[in-house]
Amino acid sequence: MPMRAAPSLPFLRPCIIFSPFFFLIILVIYQVDDFASQTKTVVGHNLNPTPWHLFPPNTFTEKTRYARVSKIIQCSYLTCRRRSITPTTTKIPEWHTRQSSNTVGKCPMFFTRIDHDLQPWVRSGISLSSVMEAQKFAAFRVVIVGGKLYVDFFYACVQSRAMFTVWGLLQLLRRYPGTVPDVDLMFDCMDKPTISREEHGSKPLPLFRYCTTMDHFDIPFPDWSFWGWPEIDIGPWDEEFIGIKQGSQVLNWTQKLSYAYWKGNPDVQSPVRVDLLQCNNSDIIGAQIMRQDWVEEAKNGFKESKLSNQCNHRYKIYAEGYAWSVSLKYILSCGSLALIIAPQYEEFFNHGLISMTNYWPISRLDICPSIKFAVSWGNTHHSEAKAIGKSGQDLMESMSMARVYDYMYHLITEYSKLLRFKPEPPPSAHEICEESLLCFADPTQRQCLERSTTYPSPTPPCTL
Repeated sequence: MPMRAAPSLPFLRPCIIFSPFFFLIILVIYQVDDFASQTKTVVGHNLNPTPWHLFPPNTFTEKTRYARVSKIIQCSYLTCRRRSITPTTTKIPEWHTRQSSNTVGKCPMFFTRIDHDLQPWVRSGISLSSVMEAQKFAAFRVVIVGGKLYVDFFYACVQSRAMFTVWGLLQLLRRYPGTVPDVDLMFDCMDKPTISREEHGSKPLPLFRYCTTMDHFDIPFPDWSFWGWPEIDIGPWDEEFIGIKQGSQVLNWTQKLSYAYWKGNPDVQSPVRVDLLQCNNSDIIGAQIMRQDWVEEAKNGFKESKLSNQCNHRYKIYAEGYAWSVSLKYILSCGSLALIIAPQYEEFFNHGLISMTNYWPISRLDICPSIKFAVSWGNTHHSEAKAIGKSGQDLMESMSMARVYDYMYHLITEYSKLLRFKPEPPPSAHEICEESLLCFADPTQRQCLERSTTYPSPTPPCTL
C-alpha cells in the first residue's frame, strides 16, 4: 500500500518557507541583546561593583531583559547622535573673548585648595601613562573634547552617584559653554582615598574623588549630592541651603534647644560614631544622639529627616562615617555652633574651615567631655557662640552652586594645563549629553536632575 503524506505537512510548510527569516530575527535579537549587555552605562548596567567597596550589584530579571536592552540602545546610541544630526553652534560668551572685568569677584579662600592639590604634578606634569595607571583605582574616566563629554565606565557606583556626578559635569559645560578646556581624568566614586603618599610618593597618580586626606594624593571634587540625592530625599544644594537657612531662623538663639544634636547612621564602620553613641545624655553631657534608620525613614516619606527641620538646636555635631560625610555642609548651614569631631578626611571646601572662627573642634580622644565643655561654654557665652555659628553659615552661603561650578571650572582648567598629551576620547567611551543621561533616569531622579539644571553664566568665573 502506498504511503500517504502526513496530514501535518501542509501546516508545517509555511514555517519551513519562513524559517530562515524567523531565525534571522532571533539572531538579530540575541546579537542586539549581547551588544547591549556589553554597554557600560551611567546607571551601571552590566557593571560589577568596585572591588574596593562591595555592595549588591544591579540585578535584572528575564521579564525586564528586553526592556533594558531597548533602553540601553535608545539612551546610549540614539539620543546624543540624534542631537548631533541638527547641531547647534555654541556661542562663546563675550566675557571669554575679552579680559575679565574688575567687577568680577575674587574666589573664596577655599579655592586655594586647587594649588595645594595639584602641587605634586607642577614640575613633572601629567602623562597619559600616569592617567592610565590611575585607572586601576577608578570607577570611570572622563574626557572632555571640544565641549563634548565622553565617559568610559569601569565599575558601577553606589546608588546614583555616577549619574549625578556626570550630570554636574554636563551642567559645568552648560554654564560655561565653549570655555571648559579639553581634559582627560580618572574618577572614583567610592568613599575612601586610595593614592597614598607613602606608596605612590615617587610617582603620584592623578585620581579625582569626593574627599582626600593629608596622607593621600587623591584630588577632591564636589560630591554628587550638590545636584541632589534622591535615594534619601535630598534636593539640589541651593534649594536645601535656602530651606535650611529659613529653618534656622524660626527660633532665635535663646529659644533654641541648649544642647548638642546629632542624627545619623553609626553602623558604617565608623569608630567615631560608635564612641559618639556613649554621649547621648542631654542632662549630664548636653548632647542628644539619634540613630538614623534609613529604611524606616523611607517608609515614612523622610518626614523625620527633613534637613530644614533640624536647626532648632544651638549646637550641631559632625562625625565622619565610613570616610567623610556629605552632612558637613548641611550642619554648617544651620547657623548653629558646629562641633566637628577631629576630621581625618577633607572635602574641597575644607580649607575654608577655621577653628574657633566658623566651627568648634571636638577632641577625638575625649569626645563626650569635649562636647560637654563646648556646650557649657556656649551656654555661658551666647554672643560668641552665635557668632561662630553664623560664620559657619556664611561660609556655606558663599559656597553657592555658582561658586561650586567656579571651583570645578578652575580645578579642571588648572589640571588641564598640567597634561603632557592631547586628550582624545577612547574608543570604549560613550558621549554623554543631558538628553541621554535623563533618558536613563527614573522619574524621581529625573525630577531632581531637572531642578538642578543651570544656565549659561553672563559673567566669568571668580578670579583665583
